[in-house]
Amino acid sequence: MRRTLLAIGRFLLAVLLTTLGLLAVTFFIGRAMPIDPVLAVVGDHASGEVVARVRAEMGLNLPLWQQFARYLGRVLQGDLGTSVLTSNPVLQDIRRAFPATLELATSGIVIGVGLGVPLGVWAAVRRGRWPDHLVRVIGLKGYSVPIFWLGLMGLVLFYAKLGWVAGPGRIDVAYEFTLTSVSGLLLLDAALAGQWDAFANVLSHLALPAALLGFYSMAYISRMTRSCMLHELAQEYVVAARAKGLSEARIIWRHALRNAMVPLVTVIVLSYAGLLEGSVLTETVFAWPGLGLYITNSLQNADMHAVLGGTVVVGVVFIGLNLLSDLLYKLLDPRTR
Repeated sequence: MRRTLLAIGRFLLAVLLTTLGLLAVTFFIGRAMPIDPVLAVVGDHASGEVVARVRAEMGLNLPLWQQFARYLGRVLQGDLGTSVLTSNPVLQDIRRAFPATLELATSGIVIGVGLGVPLGVWAAVRRGRWPDHLVRVIGLKGYSVPIFWLGLMGLVLFYAKLGWVAGPGRIDVAYEFTLTSVSGLLLLDAALAGQWDAFANVLSHLALPAALLGFYSMAYISRMTRSCMLHELAQEYVVAARAKGLSEARIIWRHALRNAMVPLVTVIVLSYAGLLEGSVLTETVFAWPGLGLYITNSLQNADMHAVLGGTVVVGVVFIGLNLLSDLLYKLLDPRTR
């Protein structure tokens, strides 16, 4: 019991210190940026007296450590400030924007895992042959080609030329006011409401950006799957399984892949976290009203409360998924317990 309590205490302390460090780094980087949040509120033509008064009201005339202390106190109370751009509490804006990013990133990681893991296994089993070279070239393309360029070319080809998918945005105006959003995940909301025409419209908007994010994550997951599978296929238990007469398919998919999934879980979870916080360019190209586009628009309008709030939320999500990967690692590999 004592050992368990100490482990839980160390775990909570690590989470607390990591979150505190995230808040500190985010705050001080925001203060170091060459953007004056006061001017974003009062405008460039305000008088010096108005600027000084608003600066004092916002607490920006205090020393940095006092500003950080006040900021930390507000964050602990769930107050991330008020957005200058929308005049809404930042937390309210994030609650509205984050489900769109969650839906897009989840769709992308499902595609990435569904294609990346089988391709990585195929490449490892056919090492040195044309399937291996093909998968490696696909992975290299996924790393090398800028995702914003792929997005623009995808819109030109599949939307403008072929008309296979819907254009930018998340849903057409015709369905926007008829679909009642409950969870913020429009695919789920449309399915629960039985509005299958709206479901098809949302899916048409989602298909192309999700496919691009899926291709991006597939490139990394396939390469890591190949590496992990090559390591497992060279182990002695694989030789023993073949000597016992087990089929090659059972050796690969039941034994080797099962052991390879232990490190792959961390790779997949962190790839998912990367899609949640790194889909800014995709959301910008496709006018996807998610957290990335919200942070980008806020930064362009010097809305520092929104920028800091969005960054903190992304960091907290990343920390949470990182901890989740550690827990899954311990569940899959008893030796790490």
